[in-house]
Amino acid sequence: MAQTKKGSRLITVDGTTYRWRVRRKPTYAQGLCRPPLTFAVEAAGGEGPGTTLVVTTEQTHPGNWLFAEPGSVRPEHVADAVREALERGWDPARQGSPFLLDRSAGFRSPH
Repeated sequence: MAQTKKGSRLITVDGTTYRWRVRRKPTYAQGLCRPPLTFAVEAAGGEGPGTTLVVTTEQTHPGNWLFAEPGSVRPEHVADAVREALERGWDPARQGSPFLLDRSAGFRSPH
């Protein structure tokens, strides 16, 4: 499923352009700082929607309700995640289920 353009950003990694986005509002569980922050990445061009990369970070969602120190996703984090996912077999042009990349090894819920 293709991401909406509203609220997303473009990034070019090794000559390929991708669109990435962090969910603006936290899920209920993210609001309570239980699961960590996630973001989604997909190829920006092409014939149609391909496989979406979903990256789980080790940070809390910035919109959490418990005033925990918020995390942030920077363009260099996105570029690193894209490169790692490509090494692990993510094919952004192929259709299919989302490719999950778990980078939450150091996550600890503050509450």
